[in-house]
Amino acid sequence: MTVDGLPGSILVVDDDPVNRALLRRSLQAQGHMVRTAENGARALEALAEESGDLILLDIVMPEMDGVAVLEQLKADPLRRHVPVIMISAVDDIDSVVRCIELGAEDYLPKPFDPVLLRARINAGLARKRLHDIEHARVRDVFARFVPEGIVDQVITLTGDGVRLGGALVEGTILFNDIRGFTSYAESHPPEEALDVLNRFLGVMSDVVLDHGGSHLGFRGDGMMAAFGAPIETADHADMALDAAREMVCERLPIFNAWMRENGVGDGFRMGVGICSGSFMAGNVGSERRLEYTAIGDAANVAARLEGMTKDTPHTVLLADSTRQALTRPPDDLAFVGEREVRGKQKPVRLWSIACGEDGPHSAERGR
Repeated sequence: MTVDGLPGSILVVDDDPVNRALLRRSLQAQGHMVRTAENGARALEALAEESGDLILLDIVMPEMDGVAVLEQLKADPLRRHVPVIMISAVDDIDSVVRCIELGAEDYLPKPFDPVLLRARINAGLARKRLHDIEHARVRDVFARFVPEGIVDQVITLTGDGVRLGGALVEGTILFNDIRGFTSYAESHPPEEALDVLNRFLGVMSDVVLDHGGSHLGFRGDGMMAAFGAPIETADHADMALDAAREMVCERLPIFNAWMRENGVGDGFRMGVGICSGSFMAGNVGSERRLEYTAIGDAANVAARLEGMTKDTPHTVLLADSTRQALTRPPDDLAFVGEREVRGKQKPVRLWSIACGEDGPHSAERGR
């Protein structure tokens, strides 16, 4: 859809066949694509098939009037952004005010002034174009950190503006990190080290997104992810643990085999820390540069647990809060013990899974 002489898709809703024909002919002459509906029910059916760019909606119609149609449109998150211009031969200021309060863009009396009609339609199409541009920008932002399949759902829930701030959610945070990459980078050409790191992070990012997690950014040679945000889900802990298992048991061995086959190294080890609980999830930064992240105790503990894998024979460490949040506890979940975690007043009960590149609870050698 464009403006200034270029076509838009317009739905004309009017119970008078003469008015429909006149509007169709006039709008088509201006280059617009026009659909018509003779009543409110047919209009909603047409909009369910295609929202279009603008609606000319008669106020007075039998069965379902324009006000009722407008109410349903503005209550629908998928179609409330479509501009609606109300039309009526009735000089009823109360109906006009009611429609504007409900979200109508404008109002036109019958008979139509062609110059005014053209101006109002172009203004409505311009607003729709600006909305579509902003919607595309927002979609691009969210697509960077949430699974493709839920991008539109996230936008529907959050609206069409990416704003600073967030919400308190109950979910699970996962941190992972490569072991020994610093020494690897020192002994390999920079371009080779960067390519290896990008491949590793790309593989692990795909695992997060494939398991329904949100990618919260890279942290040096590791990454942070959230499960249960921005879309709440009851099995966030299971999703995070499943992702960790795939990272360690499947993707890491394949990645290391690729390194050896291509002569770029012997492979890496990694550590994964997982913690469930309440945290703030949302956008931080500035209006010009935003980053979706999670802040709170669960995020802090997950990061510390990932670091603690360096000093234990466990590739994956998860807090007891994650074990309690699991809806499908795995058979290989093993109790590690209680450990002091920096920033926590009491020791944290820790668990692990019987999975590692070199067998159950593999030791992280060569750190």
